[in-house]
Amino acid sequence: MTVLQSQAETPDETVAGLLAAGVRRLNWGCGDYPEPGWINSDIKQSPGVHIARDIRYGLPLETGCIEYAVSVHALPEIPYWDQVPTLRELRRVLEPGGVLRLVLPDLDKGIRAYLDDDREYFLIPDEDARDIGAKFITQMLWYGWSRMLFTYDLIAEMLREAGFASVSRCSYGQTNSTLPAITEHDSRERESLYAEAVK
Repeated sequence: MTVLQSQAETPDETVAGLLAAGVRRLNWGCGDYPEPGWINSDIKQSPGVHIARDIRYGLPLETGCIEYAVSVHALPEIPYWDQVPTLRELRRVLEPGGVLRLVLPDLDKGIRAYLDDDREYFLIPDEDARDIGAKFITQMLWYGWSRMLFTYDLIAEMLREAGFASVSRCSYGQTNSTLPAITEHDSRERESLYAEAVK
């Protein structure tokens, strides 16, 4: 497997080395939590990030070179019109039959907590927002970082539009695939939904 070159850049030798060594799993939108044994990608460069790039311009990876990919709470930072193209790019780098696992903030859980007046659900401290409605909005938009809200049916529809062959809902730490390590990055169980899509 090789890394694609463009006129604007040369391939990242670390990524090429990882692929050559058989590392074929992508942690897209890793943020401050890159993990060894993964190709870590984020919009910003930091230690442990192998691909620092806005996915909307494409990932410098060969088509079909990734066995499976995960993304934890990164997709909400992508604007609405770029959601399906982003999912198409993640699908492109997957091998046939490859799996994408998404962990996303669950709007349904947030609404339920808001309607039940469950202040304990929200991670927003009182000094940032005291009223339940203020906590709900602040958390769903995560202080303005999130540009999208998600329900399972919305992400399933977008994944199908992006060309994935099948989409399924999962639970924290559980997969519908034959890839147990795909759940390694699962986190934020109380506020998240989990979805998997197969190329």
